Amino acid sequence: MSFTPKFDLIEELQWRGLHHQHIPGVEEALSKEQITGYVGFDPTADSLHIGNLVPIILLVHLQRAGHRPIALVGGATGMVGDPSGKKAERTLLDLDTLNHNLACQKKQLEQFLDFTGENAAEMANNYDWFKNLNFLEFIRDIGKHITVNYMLAKDSVKNRIDDGISFTEFSYQLVQGYDFYYLNEHKNCKLQMGGSDQWGNIVTGTELIRRKGGKEAYAITAPLLTKPDGSKFGKSEGGNIWLDPAKTTPYQFYQFWIKTGDEEAEKLIKIFTLLDQPTIDQIVADHKGNEHLRGLQKRLAQEVTTWVHGEEELKKAEYLSGILFSDDVMGNLRQLEQGDFLDVFSGAKQGNIQSIEGMNVVDVLAECGLVSSKGEAKRALKENSISVNREKVTEEYTFTTADLIKNRFVLLQRGKKNYFLLSVGS
Repeated sequence: MSFTPKFDLIEELQWRGLHHQHIPGVEEALSKEQITGYVGFDPTADSLHIGNLVPIILLVHLQRAGHRPIALVGGATGMVGDPSGKKAERTLLDLDTLNHNLACQKKQLEQFLDFTGENAAEMANNYDWFKNLNFLEFIRDIGKHITVNYMLAKDSVKNRIDDGISFTEFSYQLVQGYDFYYLNEHKNCKLQMGGSDQWGNIVTGTELIRRKGGKEAYAITAPLLTKPDGSKFGKSEGGNIWLDPAKTTPYQFYQFWIKTGDEEAEKLIKIFTLLDQPTIDQIVADHKGNEHLRGLQKRLAQEVTTWVHGEEELKKAEYLSGILFSDDVMGNLRQLEQGDFLDVFSGAKQGNIQSIEGMNVVDVLAECGLVSSKGEAKRALKENSISVNREKVTEEYTFTTADLIKNRFVLLQRGKKNYFLLSVGS
């Protein structure tokens, strides 16, 4: 049966900025037959984060091109711990935590891939083939084909030699290599994809397939993403940007993309959306000269938030994002559920005070930490730069319980954009 890909996968990944390197020959293989390819996800947490979206998107593009994707959750490799990119040993997870994380990640992965049709996606768990494989059998039948010198040459090992690496994590590349070998033997899987830091682990698998199985296999990796300042992509001041709405709310998720710079947004819209090249080129062209409108960032945030959280959550995130610019700011804020109210000010500085009843504004400003001293508070008040619940106040202002929003909060401002959320009570 003849096969014609829907598009050239390598070219697609290249223009999107999703290509780092590949094993020669994969272009021809992808053009001639329907290739089965996989990406592995280790269950180190009970949610994937936006850094994990890159390998997920690799699988999505593989499937869009007409090939078959396998999303592999690491029930076995999660017990070992991948040393790639790590400076110290991972904390080993207990079985209950591992199984919980696996179930959560599997549910998330299922929303991005199509599990129907002639190139239906498939889920796999490497614990299924490792659980009955004993240690002696593994080191005799698998370890015999990969030399220690070969394993020592990998960056994931070399970078840890001086500080020490356990045999457990040293053996990880061999365990992951066996995953590829097993999938090749049992599911005719010829391709593994992942981040550029996984290259060493992946080619261990291709080498095992070549030496033990006598077959050819391929690898494609994507660049590791970092922010313009060099920090790890996918992290904000509060930590990772998770796909689980209980860990990162859809509003916070939306705001992460909205706050990207122009150059970064131009890169990310190619990576994290399925918009075609002419559409993206037009969005970027329209943005030039109109950067203040943040049209590029808005489209990026709309596409990714809808893909991860759905249309309704996008609409809600857009509404919450616009509240501080609405005609009736305080009226709209008071109508919000407490969780949504806190979301709106998740990026603002916050403080706590036991009580405000009858307290003068100077004392409150100094005690809560908005200013460093009462003297600074008085100067700011004389400059007319202090607002309480969006209303300018003077040095004579005294608080009452009527100032409380949701019976708990007071919104302070110094200037137009410097918000401070004051929580009252224990």
